Formats: sequence, C-alpha cells, structure tokens
Amino acid sequence: MPRTLEGQITMEKTPSYFVTKEAPARISSMCKGTKLIVVVRDPVTRAISDYTQTLSKKPDIPTFESLTFKNRTTGLIDTSWSAIQIGIYAKHLENWLLHFPLGQILFVSGERLISDPAGELGRVQDFLGLKRIITDKHFYFNKTKGFPCLKKAEGSSKPHCLGKTKGRTHPDIDQEVVQRLRDFYRPFNMKFYQMTGQDFGWD
Repeated sequence: MPRTLEGQITMEKTPSYFVTKEAPARISSMCKGTKLIVVVRDPVTRAISDYTQTLSKKPDIPTFESLTFKNRTTGLIDTSWSAIQIGIYAKHLENWLLHFPLGQILFVSGERLISDPAGELGRVQDFLGLKRIITDKHFYFNKTKGFPCLKKAEGSSKPHCLGKTKGRTHPDIDQEVVQRLRDFYRPFNMKFYQMTGQDFGWD
C-alpha cells in the first residue's frame, strides 16, 4: 500500500478479497481501522454475469445450466462452482465479522448503483467522512450500455462510461434453472439481510 499522508485516504479495489478466506485476518493485522466497502448485487444475476464474462474468453465452456447443478435430476446445486459460491454472501461475511465490526463495513447495492448512482455514492462519501461532492449532476444514463456514466472525468472534458467488457448481453438461461437458483439463494439472502440490517430486495 502507498504511504498515506495526513488528510488523505488510500483506496484499493480487489473484488476477490471478500471471498478470500485469508483476506480479513491479513487486512486486520495490517490496519484494524480499515474501512471496507462491499458492492453486492442479486446473486443469481451475479452468477449469470460471471458466466457471461468467462464465456467471452472461453466460448467452448459447458452451458450455464450444466455447470449450475451437481445433479440436474435431483436439482442439487453445485456450490463448488465459484460463480455460485461467490453469491453466498452471508457465508463470506461471517468470516469478515471475526476480524472487523459491522460498523466498519459499508454494503453498496449494485442495483441502486445503476438506478441511483449519486444516492449510493452519497452513502459512500458519508461512510468515508468526506464532504458530499459527487451528486446527481455528475451522471447521465447511457441507454446503449444500460449503465450511468460520469459526465466528465477529472482532468478531461470527455464523459467516462464503463469499458466494453461491462454491460455484456447475458445469454438466455432456462427460467426453471433461474427459479431453482432463486430458491437456493433465498435463505442465504435472508440471513445476509439480517446480518447487515439491509434488505436488498432480491428474490
């Protein structure tokens, strides 16, 4: 980590930290006062998005449906598949709560980050003890991408939108499989809502 001067905040972003077993203890031993921000989204959508990203790099991988189940006939979900495992947020959070109090963790809704980016970033700024500088006026919605864009990136006159690897069209997934996954995640989601004190509205 770079040296941080008085009045500065050093930020580091690695999505895999949340699901890496060793990460909470290591980060805690480095700095117990670290504030953590976790962006979460509907775990079913997240799993399909994960698969879509892999598919773009390896077009010959098996179908989403075949990877989802250990046994399709019995409907047993394969929780060893990382695309499924990552979305069991309650399990990962339990590991973090052994090392950090809940008050040092902010959970950002991936859905609200799209529908109300300024509102969610307002929560982030409050959490970090920063003045609310980023507001609605800094965003516009890009209909092609389906995501909000920053009107003007710092030091540039150009708007800043997510790169071409974001906002890919998801493949059509068998609705029966989607429903089976929703049923699978529901108890984990409920536990996550209880643990965080936030209802993310996934079903």
